[in-house]
Amino acid sequence: MSANNDEPKKMAASSQKSTENPPTPDKLPVPAAPKPAAGAPPPKKEPEAPPFEKGLVEEIKKKFGESIKVIFVKPLRIKIQVEPRDIVEVATFLRDSMGFDHAESAGGTDYPKENQIEVIYHLGSYTREDLGAHILSLTARTSRDDARLPTLINVYKSVEYHERETFEMLGVYFEGHPRNERFLLPEDWADIPPLRKDFRIKGR
Repeated sequence: MSANNDEPKKMAASSQKSTENPPTPDKLPVPAAPKPAAGAPPPKKEPEAPPFEKGLVEEIKKKFGESIKVIFVKPLRIKIQVEPRDIVEVATFLRDSMGFDHAESAGGTDYPKENQIEVIYHLGSYTREDLGAHILSLTARTSRDDARLPTLINVYKSVEYHERETFEMLGVYFEGHPRNERFLLPEDWADIPPLRKDFRIKGR
């Protein structure tokens, strides 16, 4: 009988003790990190920029600072973006100080949602053996409503026809270019430039 009477007292004492000494935050159990779903790919880790290409970018950044936007740095490939007002100066530096002595090609991409057109020059080197396989993409963006960029024809003569094609097919006017005129489309072409994404072939 007395054993039964002692049981409630023990329970009360235990309850009082746990109330008086609650667990401190540092002793609370740490929830386990959620496990990735079965079959889910592991999170992507950005690869380290190759040292040689990284050094080229650092040289450009040292000269032009935050006015240069680095889009990517990969093995044998670099892409940078500049403001239209800076493109001639940057291109001249790349040619004279870094050995990117010719433009292999030039073209553009239409971004109607951003109301912009991006013009891209692919630069290479004949004079530096260590740049022989490298391509540096120099880009600038302009408004679709008044698409204009300074020409690079006085820096790289090889862009003459590339810029003419970009003018004709995307509607980018290259200020200072001697021949912003058609050479692919019919002379009586009256539609929007055919490489803009809102162009539609009539009847389709």
